[in-house]
Amino acid sequence: MQPDQYLVLGLFLVAISIPAIISAWSDGQPPRVGAVMAVAGLAVLLYGNLQAPGGYRLADIPEAIYGVIAQVIR
Repeated sequence: MQPDQYLVLGLFLVAISIPAIISAWSDGQPPRVGAVMAVAGLAVLLYGNLQAPGGYRLADIPEAIYGVIAQVIR
């Protein structure tokens, strides 16, 4: 996988972990699954950032997301 793909996968995992955490918290349950997904997403995101030459700046993230979407669509 390319660093862009790791970055987008990590962002996706973190994004879908937020509703899981909120749902568990509102039901009075410990947010175990959401927390594990958030930690895994952050780890994948960090790995992708470390593998990219020079890392990513905040302005590079939308371009990486659109690039990965274009790769999936093709």
